[in-house]
Amino acid sequence: MLQASAITKSFGGRTLFEDISLSVGKGEVIGLVGRNGCGKSTLFKIFLGEEPFDTGSLSVPKGYTLGHLNQHIHFEKDTVLEECCLALGEDEKWDFYKAEKILFGLGFNEETVYQDPRSLSGGYQLRVNLTKCLLEKPDLLLLDEPTNYLDLPSLRWMQRFLKGIRSEVILITHDRSFMDSVTTHTMGVHRGRLLKIEGSTEKYYEQLALNEEVYERSREKQEKKIKHMQVFVDRFRASAAKATQAQSKLKQIEKMDKMDELQDEADIRLQFKYKPIPAKTLMSVKDLSFSFTPDSEKLFKDLDFDVKAGERLAVIGKNGKGKTTLLNVLNGDLKASTGEINYHPDVSIGYYQQTNRKNLNPKSTIAEEIAHSNNDLTISQTRAICGAMMFSGDDADKKIEVLSGGEQGRVLLGKILANPANLLFLDEPTNHLDMYSIDIMMDELKEFPGGLVIVTHSEEILRRIANKFIIFNRGSAQIFNGTYDEFLEKIGWEDEEAPKAKKEKKPGKEDKEQSKKKAKKDKQLQTKIENMESKIVKLEEKLAELNEEAIEKAKANPAADVIAELYKEIDLTQKNIDESFAELETLLEDQRNK
Repeated sequence: MLQASAITKSFGGRTLFEDISLSVGKGEVIGLVGRNGCGKSTLFKIFLGEEPFDTGSLSVPKGYTLGHLNQHIHFEKDTVLEECCLALGEDEKWDFYKAEKILFGLGFNEETVYQDPRSLSGGYQLRVNLTKCLLEKPDLLLLDEPTNYLDLPSLRWMQRFLKGIRSEVILITHDRSFMDSVTTHTMGVHRGRLLKIEGSTEKYYEQLALNEEVYERSREKQEKKIKHMQVFVDRFRASAAKATQAQSKLKQIEKMDKMDELQDEADIRLQFKYKPIPAKTLMSVKDLSFSFTPDSEKLFKDLDFDVKAGERLAVIGKNGKGKTTLLNVLNGDLKASTGEINYHPDVSIGYYQQTNRKNLNPKSTIAEEIAHSNNDLTISQTRAICGAMMFSGDDADKKIEVLSGGEQGRVLLGKILANPANLLFLDEPTNHLDMYSIDIMMDELKEFPGGLVIVTHSEEILRRIANKFIIFNRGSAQIFNGTYDEFLEKIGWEDEEAPKAKKEKKPGKEDKEQSKKKAKKDKQLQTKIENMESKIVKLEEKLAELNEEAIEKAKANPAADVIAELYKEIDLTQKNIDESFAELETLLEDQRNK
């Protein structure tokens, strides 16, 4: 197994992580999380020996192999299948079916496996590299954002593949639902430290919040202790009788490892500006079809649908089937072959598309790009949008040409925020956002009063916000009114066996009794939680009063026995608070598992 001990890594004076240690146990599938720029990909490079580290040690057993998704494109063979079979071992080199099985799962078909891999799009070329990586069967598989170029059917296949994998895996992905469906552990880089827990991302973030709460309580306790000691020092450092004690306490203060106050971390602040509109139906589409040439096959045809205020229409399907093309037709960037698109006269569209990065002026600054998108913006408004996209202060003056793809994506989002809209077209808006930012975006989209048409491969987004679908599936584009899970149950993807409908079971007498018992237990548990929360509040109020009393008595009465008794009570109260928090955490865990 791989083991890292006390590793520290810095770039240009900035410490990415410090003294981090970890081990990868047999059979573990670990989800690696953290904010963009925290060092997740750098950690992968350190494991692979591609990046040096400042201090610490890394141990990989002899014969223990590491595999990763190579972003570098270099092909030796003239067909996809032959290229992938290069990854097979000597005793498997004729087992083409092993490569075909993975290729078909990742969206290739009988025809495309015999294409020249050099002729494929960038996304499909990376799928070839992913296939080769999976065929190598490494002991530890490192996957950095594999979901970015997988469509929904391929993503669901990958999900099933990773659930049955025998290798250890460390997975970086911004898709929380995908991660939680395949991982056994969650590990995160946060404030330069590493935390690994058994369980889901939700459990990880709960533990992280609890750790920070405990840290902050400890810091406040230390701060108060230092303050009390300093009062003693200031009062008695000039006293002949107490000067030695005062000097001793001063040395204790100087030797203390001071706990710094935790700083709030920068979050993306998405707020789509809404332009009011006196209409329920924002857009109406009739008999819409499109093909690139009169003789080519239609990507979609006979589409009829409306988009109303408050509707969340998701466009889903395999890559290359026409999802982005549909958005371009709806936006007027492409002319429909047949049909009509009618907008309400007051409709204002905000269109986010990743490929629009090519339209950014590489020589412009971020602030200039935002300002050019809306001439009515003041300088302070422009800077505020830059800050909301995590380009605060001098960062707003960076040139577009020095930004990463993800940073340029945030600039494009900023340009959308700069203009009030009531109809949003969003094409894969979360590909370069971290989990924190995706949660913020989903909350904002749920509250947006206007209409939304979104292309996404995130099942979490589909489940949380979509209430209507255009589905490119089974050779056509069709409208589906309902939830994503209802689509999976009633129709399903063409490469997957449709689940059998469950027979409805009428609740009998026993079911009703069980339901009553469960409701009673739930109520009792909730009461315990509320009582414990109330107890903690009272204890913390008592602790605050005791600390104030200690300060006052230290000033008024230097008698050591009086102060000592108070500190005993303070310690006892703090211990009670800590135990109560632990009990509360157990109760909350019981409630989550119900």
